[in-house]
Amino acid sequence: MAVDWLSTIPNSTFFVLLISFGISFATSLSNRLLTNREQLKEWNKEISQWRSESLKATRSGDKKLMAKVKKQEKHVMQLQSKMMWQSMKTTFLWFIPMLLLWYVLLPQLVEVGATVAYLPWLGSDPLQLNVILWYLLCSFLAGIIFNRLFGLGLGGD
Repeated sequence: MAVDWLSTIPNSTFFVLLISFGISFATSLSNRLLTNREQLKEWNKEISQWRSESLKATRSGDKKLMAKVKKQEKHVMQLQSKMMWQSMKTTFLWFIPMLLLWYVLLPQLVEVGATVAYLPWLGSDPLQLNVILWYLLCSFLAGIIFNRLFGLGLGGD
């Protein structure tokens, strides 16, 4: 039971594109506001140094260095846990709204199995994308764009 004006291409194509960009913008913005990027950089640097020392100790067989690495292992595991919590904040914030979107709102607006977009450049016949595939493609693209804009990549700002 789709809304009439959304049952045709390009209306459905642009609707899903706008939804995916809106959600990606909101999640990237909330991620930027809820995480301390400087702290994450420091933790990541510390973890990288520990990994480097651990690898060096393993390769060289240096027992002194191995003991030092083992002594720091608990602290590094705590840092990794803190980093994971930082990245999960946004997930917890957006979990229920995403469920509502996918299980309540979108099926009412757009027929889930219907073709909403074509990718004509992939072979002789255009590739037909349903709502889910088109959303995932758009969301992936939007996520890259907004993560770069907000400085949320692995390299940071």
